[in-house]
Amino acid sequence: MANRFVLNETSYHGKGAIEAIATEITARGFKKAFVCSDPDLIRFNVTKKVTDILDNANIAYDIYSDIKPNPTIENVQNGVAAFKTSGADCIVAIGGGSSMDTAKAIGIIITNPEFSDVRSLEGVAPTKNPCTPIIAVATTAGTAAEVTINYVITDVQNNRKMVCVDVHDIPVVAIVDPDMMASMPKGLTAATGMDALTHAIEGYITKGAWEMSDMFHLKAIELIAKSLRGAVENTDAGREGMALGQYIAGMGFSNVGLGIVHSMAHPLGALYDTPHGVANAIILPTVMEYNAPETGEKYRDIAKAMGVEGVDAMTIEDARKAAIDAVKQLSADVGIPADLKEIVKSEDIDFLSQSAFDDACRPGNPRDTSVEEIKELYLKLM
Repeated sequence: MANRFVLNETSYHGKGAIEAIATEITARGFKKAFVCSDPDLIRFNVTKKVTDILDNANIAYDIYSDIKPNPTIENVQNGVAAFKTSGADCIVAIGGGSSMDTAKAIGIIITNPEFSDVRSLEGVAPTKNPCTPIIAVATTAGTAAEVTINYVITDVQNNRKMVCVDVHDIPVVAIVDPDMMASMPKGLTAATGMDALTHAIEGYITKGAWEMSDMFHLKAIELIAKSLRGAVENTDAGREGMALGQYIAGMGFSNVGLGIVHSMAHPLGALYDTPHGVANAIILPTVMEYNAPETGEKYRDIAKAMGVEGVDAMTIEDARKAAIDAVKQLSADVGIPADLKEIVKSEDIDFLSQSAFDDACRPGNPRDTSVEEIKELYLKLM
């Protein structure tokens, strides 16, 4: 069986990368942009960094900002209506996962209107047409939504997150400019950074992993472990390292899948609106312990990439513990809570466990699991 790899048509990296937006829009013959950006980014003038470029290039645009941190079906459907009214022919998505996921769903429905209910996009939907062209501008170093074929939309009515996987939704252009991430507060930097580390670690041990994806994930782990503390302190080196590390992680996991850290995190976001990166960071070490018996020598590689010394001389059990301890230490150093006590209500455990088991990320987990075993993991985290 052949391994498929899907990446952006074009990507720009480094300080000043956003200057390429106008060039790309003009070169591709687009006439008007539909700018998707969340209200906070507009309020703090982050979106303005991009719209100033559009203004200076005389490129017309409308702004759509009806986007929640965990975007909903309603956000998408309102966006579809706004896009149709705008007369735009491309989308510029500015933000983290929320803006980009909303943009992907809008773009897919515009070119595949038979999926306008949004719910039918869950899983691997049989769309036929590439979405409206998206230029994705990252403002967080975590989700890597600018390079993935995945997006997540919240079904508020059923208290669940829908994971959608579609090669037709990948942005044609990704802009990864660390200057766009400099205004992120410490808490958001820490949470999105741990989300990126979770992508890299889960992608490295998932059932679908192979040599090409391993290459990306190990480098991502190395960059994130070296850069996240500095990024939280807003150093240039830290921001630049995280911008690249999270993107490289996205190049990998988008093509091979994830595991039950994400499966368990998704319902926390749907039910309690828990920030996705925080949920992943809390859950990751416990699930790493659970998965360890099915990972061969891979935790030794993770420990090395995390900067642990003397790993080669360790037993496999000690190397696995070293990898888990390194993740715990990084999480603690950037201020992530250690457990779910302040988040999860005991009466919701059964619902959360079933939701996690039903999640699209669960089949990729290296260790086969069950609803009862996931329930035990939630309880352990409380």
